[in-house]
Amino acid sequence: MYSAVTRNIEVQVRPFYLEDRSDPSENRYVWGYQVTIDNQSDEFVQLLSRYWHITDGTGRVEEVRGAGVVGDQPELNPGDSYQYTSGCPLSTPSGIMVGHYTMRNKRGETFDVAIPAFSLDLPGTRRTVN
Repeated sequence: MYSAVTRNIEVQVRPFYLEDRSDPSENRYVWGYQVTIDNQSDEFVQLLSRYWHITDGTGRVEEVRGAGVVGDQPELNPGDSYQYTSGCPLSTPSGIMVGHYTMRNKRGETFDVAIPAFSLDLPGTRRTVN
């Protein structure tokens, strides 16, 4: 489990390899990741958008931006949690993902909440994420 806290909003990520959706002979490796966003702050927030910086095992970078997550822009009151699962295909057997969510509070202020860097590695292998 990987975790980061920004402004008392904790983001936890648990990646997992999807062997049944992967085909190493075709250089297709697929991971799922479960994200939990826990609003430990004393203010309402809404997740507006996401940004991902994905680096594969050869160093190739892909950036992904979009509204919300999995078609949703969740609203979290103090003490609320939101969880979703998504996926990431790579053409290499390892990679790293990191990013942020852009949130808005009731005052209309927007700010970024860090998504911790996490590694995507075949089962039985693991490298350190800096």
